[in-house]
Amino acid sequence: MNVFDKLTLPNASVIPNRLAKAAMEENMADADQAPSAELLRLYQAWADGGAGLLISGNVMVDSRAMTGPGGVVLEDDRQLAKFKRWASVGRSHGAQFWLQINHPGRQMPANLGQPTWAPSAVALEMGKLSKHFNTPQAMTEAVIVEVIQRFARTAQLAEQAGFTGVEIHAAHGYLLSQFLSPLSNKRNDAWGGSLENRARLLLEIVKAVRAVVAPQFAVAVKLNSADFQRGGFSADDARQVVQLLNGRGVDLVELSGGSYEAPAMQGEARDGRTLAREAYFLEFARDVQKVASMPLMVTGGIRRLPVAQQVVDSGVAMVGIGTALAIDPNLPRAWQQGKGTAPALAPITWKNKPLASLANMALVKFQLRKLSQGKAPRPQVSPLWALIGQQLGNALRARQYRQWIAQRVR
Repeated sequence: MNVFDKLTLPNASVIPNRLAKAAMEENMADADQAPSAELLRLYQAWADGGAGLLISGNVMVDSRAMTGPGGVVLEDDRQLAKFKRWASVGRSHGAQFWLQINHPGRQMPANLGQPTWAPSAVALEMGKLSKHFNTPQAMTEAVIVEVIQRFARTAQLAEQAGFTGVEIHAAHGYLLSQFLSPLSNKRNDAWGGSLENRARLLLEIVKAVRAVVAPQFAVAVKLNSADFQRGGFSADDARQVVQLLNGRGVDLVELSGGSYEAPAMQGEARDGRTLAREAYFLEFARDVQKVASMPLMVTGGIRRLPVAQQVVDSGVAMVGIGTALAIDPNLPRAWQQGKGTAPALAPITWKNKPLASLANMALVKFQLRKLSQGKAPRPQVSPLWALIGQQLGNALRARQYRQWIAQRVR
């Protein structure tokens, strides 16, 4: 098997090759929290670059629940024309284009001014950075049911707009990941306690989404291999959740890991072990393959063709690439032409790990902004400079968001 071979999904749709542009949060919505011209320009660069699958950054299912300012929202058809243009751009060279649909739960910045919901009233533990997040309210049954309906509605709208699939985000410490983890889910009702109960929300969302979209529309799930916190969601839990997803119309499971509290998706050492710089979650994926009936995708630090080929050789169906495609959107075409391109950002060695994680995300978003402006990325930019610029931009966008949401609820 070669990384440039086609992949036929369980729903019989075809991905042109095994290289996927993994989700990276862009925060490039326009004034209506819809896809902006800059966002379309960014995705045109990736569409031109030759990846077989493009997965968007977070698209929110509820305008009151945002992972950050400048996030794209798809909860009704008011901005559907803009989403149609976005879908058309992403598919312009034959790639499949999926929306990653998400709800932040407790991982919503406090300065957005909205009530914060989570499975339980458990605050984030991020040291001095914790103050930037509210202690959440425990979700009522009615709120849970509404969230299920919102995921289904967003998927339905995504199909109407011309996207070829959705990826339900159940990783990285967002709402569905919070339900899966016993550290953040302290419920004693049907939505908490046993793993089957903690996975119920994810399973109900998959069921609801699958019921309202066509069979050929892909439904994928992004899942943590573990949250890398003592007593949290474990690798064995993740394996069991994949087994629970078998037979439910899931076309692909992407394996990642970590959360805001433990950002393993950025390659930090965890569980006392030193990790490989690339393909962080490949070892776990090989184990999950034994129980998964759907194709798997591994994301995490991949930037070289031999490593991507190693992933496929191991039997994993898709290779997810994030940061490397923020630096060089033409990477798949370069690899296909025999070039040994291996783009990378310099590691951030700050002692404050949560702050280093924020700086790393700021570095990636800096590259995305350059691409969205039609400019060349600058991977050597100072992480401190990128972080300061990101924080100033976030403050401005947060104020704009508060004004926008206030107008919507009048």
